[in-house]
Amino acid sequence: MSGINPVNPMPFLKDLTGKPVFIKLKWGYGYRGDMESVDPYMNIKLVNISEERDGVPSEQLSGELLIRCNNVLYVREIKQDEMETEQES
Repeated sequence: MSGINPVNPMPFLKDLTGKPVFIKLKWGYGYRGDMESVDPYMNIKLVNISEERDGVPSEQLSGELLIRCNNVLYVREIKQDEMETEQES
């Protein structure tokens, strides 16, 4: 078992609070938005949301979105230069 180094994801998720993120679900859907909060079970609350299906933007959503942790494939921060590139296209 050498080489396996478990990492706690909570500090990473808490650091993303208030930042724009992309969340990919196991079912192929993706959501871009501002991470408003994360709870101790790693459920994520997003605001200012847009939805993607299979990499194709589908619609802008209003309100808030709560994503249950067991549906998440991955979470990544959207960098400023990536946001500028999206706005130009």
